[in-house]
Amino acid sequence: MKISNNWLKDYIKTELKSERIGEFLTDIGLEVEGIEKFESIKGSLEGVVVGKVLTCEKHPNADKLKKTTVDVGSGKVLNIVCGAPNVEEGQTVPVAIVGTKIYDKTGNFFEIKEAKIRGEVSQGMICAEDELGLSDDHGGIMVLDETKYEVGKNFSDYFELSNDEVFEIGLTPNRTDAMSHYGVARDLYAFLSTNQQKGDFEKVSSVALNNESSHEFTLEVQDADLTPRYIGAVIENVNVSESPAWLKDRLKAIGLSPINNIVDITNYILHGFGQPLHAFDADKIADKKVKVGTVAEGTKFTTLDGIERTLNGSEIIIKDGKDNPMCIAGVFGGANSGVSNDTKTIFLESAYFNPVAVRKAAKAHGLNTDASFRFERGVDPNITRTAITHAIKMIQDLAEGKLVGDLLEEYPKKIEDNYVIIRFSKIEQILGTKIHREKVKEILKALEIQVLNEIQNGFEISVPSYRADVTREIDVIEEILRIYGYNKIEAPQKISFTPVKLNAKDQDELENNWARTLQGLGFNEVMNNSLTSVKDETDAVKLLNPLSNDLAFMRKSLLEGLLQNAIYNINRKNQDIKFFEFGKIYHKKESSEAYLDQREKKYEERKQLAILVTGRDVAENWMQPKSATSFYNLKAYVKVLLERLAIDYKEIPLSDNRFSDALAYESEGETLVRIGKVAPQMLKDFDIDQDCFYAEIELELAQTLRFNKELKFNDIPKFNKIRRDLALLIDKNITYQELYQTAKKNKSPFIKSINLFDVYEGKNLPEGKKSYAMSFELLNEEKTLEEKEISTVMDSLIKSFQKEFNAELRS
Repeated sequence: MKISNNWLKDYIKTELKSERIGEFLTDIGLEVEGIEKFESIKGSLEGVVVGKVLTCEKHPNADKLKKTTVDVGSGKVLNIVCGAPNVEEGQTVPVAIVGTKIYDKTGNFFEIKEAKIRGEVSQGMICAEDELGLSDDHGGIMVLDETKYEVGKNFSDYFELSNDEVFEIGLTPNRTDAMSHYGVARDLYAFLSTNQQKGDFEKVSSVALNNESSHEFTLEVQDADLTPRYIGAVIENVNVSESPAWLKDRLKAIGLSPINNIVDITNYILHGFGQPLHAFDADKIADKKVKVGTVAEGTKFTTLDGIERTLNGSEIIIKDGKDNPMCIAGVFGGANSGVSNDTKTIFLESAYFNPVAVRKAAKAHGLNTDASFRFERGVDPNITRTAITHAIKMIQDLAEGKLVGDLLEEYPKKIEDNYVIIRFSKIEQILGTKIHREKVKEILKALEIQVLNEIQNGFEISVPSYRADVTREIDVIEEILRIYGYNKIEAPQKISFTPVKLNAKDQDELENNWARTLQGLGFNEVMNNSLTSVKDETDAVKLLNPLSNDLAFMRKSLLEGLLQNAIYNINRKNQDIKFFEFGKIYHKKESSEAYLDQREKKYEERKQLAILVTGRDVAENWMQPKSATSFYNLKAYVKVLLERLAIDYKEIPLSDNRFSDALAYESEGETLVRIGKVAPQMLKDFDIDQDCFYAEIELELAQTLRFNKELKFNDIPKFNKIRRDLALLIDKNITYQELYQTAKKNKSPFIKSINLFDVYEGKNLPEGKKSYAMSFELLNEEKTLEEKEISTVMDSLIKSFQKEFNAELRS
């Protein structure tokens, strides 16, 4: 949100510099993210003077250029080459002297320098209107009235130039009270008045108005819950024209484009007081009647942007006497009832609409306007009349309008202030320090919070309705702290806490364990939005009211987010990637009619650990050749994690369109891990041209299967391990996993580790066969193994392999 310093000081008088104001605003929660300078004319015409063309003749070396001499005062005459077709001797003109900066519309500039143009010296530039930022006219140089402009004077002296400093405030959504210059001034004053800083602030009130004759308009509010307060005014003889310079500069400073005096006035009140207004062409209101209610579902309505929209029947609609929609209340006006240059009579609206209804309407139609932004968060219901009277006064002054008849108003039930009790003991408990009772009362008064009654341990208070976010004791304490000053709360010298030890039954412990392991292996953790877009909507969970088409579904997989992270890094020359993410995925179940209405059975969500690797596994260095990461690198990382679970699992082939090659690990009949090489088409969709490998582990299943026992430490064995190798000739379709599981079933307590260290398929082997070389480490922790014991174990293994797989021993 942009706040103009000049505009702010219309409401609060202070000599503080903008930098100091910015510091104070940040201290009270209105964080100033930056301060920008604003100039109504970029460069403020600095270096531009009034000159007189003394001579003008054709350039000797260019047909379209002219040589001039120009008097710029104090007897100084400049030689200037000019390309304008309308330059003539005797003209009074604006001249940019050497050193002047000429700005374009984008804010870029070039500096006027003495130069030779086609062999002739040029010591300045005679300017056109667009070159000075006065208009878009580039038909030729400006020719000034010599009776009004004095040669040698600064050209800026003839203009009311506006210079301003604009605060960019990162406003939190709950601070609807500060969504205006008046609201920010009110909050700033609360701080200044309680912290010995000078500042004068006067609360605004309604303007006394003179109305003429009467009007025939009537008002009907059909649902007071949707429209608790509505005020309308009829203003005749309006002259729709351009706004004065001061008003245009105010709007330009905060990034708005001036349109005409009526629209500009409503925008001025909106950003001045925070109250949205809307002006209708009164002559287009059928039967001179304004109705506020709803219309039938399916009704067509064309908004100001020219788009025909289908109403859903829940929107608050401003209608005429024949129930024709004129405006989606609080959101957007209609194309057929707006103010135009031909408008002579307007119906001006100021209202308080139900915030929930406005938000639903804005989201349903994908509209986000300054008005809806405020209405859906809750504007001040008690500034409605004040705002419209100030607007009417401005229309009378700037558009020659005449208020006719009384204001039309419907406000059947006044919106009351919030009643809250605050306790001093609670303030001390939350803040960790004592604030004197009188200081608390002073802060509350500065915040316009009325103390109704003093009780033994606190106050009964009334919070003004414009603070829609302050409804509880804790909210009031936060307000007191904001104004008292966060920086005044001393940090304790000693902090006491009770550490909580996570046990094996806690999934957080498993996640922390895995995260630390992956970080130690060189991985970086990422976090992605769970809202996304999907190609296949078959089992996707779609949002009822999405923010945009790109965020319309709950993610079905973590892979897409990690690929997006990968291409972001690859495009920035970081091609060696190891990422992991803990996150949930969401799916729609195939539901039978019997329980279709039970949402918990229609949808499922699962938490996963996702891992993505691509590029080199080890950073490039002189000791090692370049080595691209592979499926087996990722498989090794996954196995490191699964070792922490102490569970048995088996490896099976996997068919998944996300992968070109893939496998899964199953345990107790359920899929625990999916791991594979990302399919080429998927990589192409993300513009990735290097291989990526991805794995996902089901976290809840891993936790359920987790071996739950305390960690025990064993002494280093006193006796040496014995290694024996077997070279087995087996069928090609037999996997190492099958051999491994068979070896694990061996009853010998001496087998401590099993490893595959060589695979051979090639010459000198029978057709359909391959060779696996496996190593076995044997250990008896109580004594040295004898050769007889070793032979017994190895013979047992060989028999198992022969029986199960028809394996043959190779010499």
